[in-house]
Amino acid sequence: MSVRRVVPNVRVESEEAMRAHRDFYGLLGLAEVMNMGWVTTLASPTWPTAQISFFTEERTAPVVPDLSVEVEDIDAVYAQVRAAGAEVVRGIRDEEWGVRRFFVRAPNGWVVNVLSHRAEGAAGAEG
Repeated sequence: MSVRRVVPNVRVESEEAMRAHRDFYGLLGLAEVMNMGWVTTLASPTWPTAQISFFTEERTAPVVPDLSVEVEDIDAVYAQVRAAGAEVVRGIRDEEWGVRRFFVRAPNGWVVNVLSHRAEGAAGAEG
């Protein structure tokens, strides 16, 4: 199995707070690469897998995930997670913005968004 990137997800209270974070992290060299209104992702222009996402909410799942892990083969990872008996917080599904994903609870209680981009999806978008 291949991991493509790991992205911390930060819950913020408002779109105004999201803009403040975007501006602050822009000072450090990160640029906005995706903005869906309720989630925005910033990345390094020179090292695009260095990313951070900010959420005001999670529109298609019951909870804002603490971490996102992009993998090469989402279905294989999902099967492995289920076989291991890990708690699946949200089952696997295809999202309209071009990712296939599921949520699983890590041993420390964090909710991890495990995702893979579909071929027809928007490259570089966070899920």
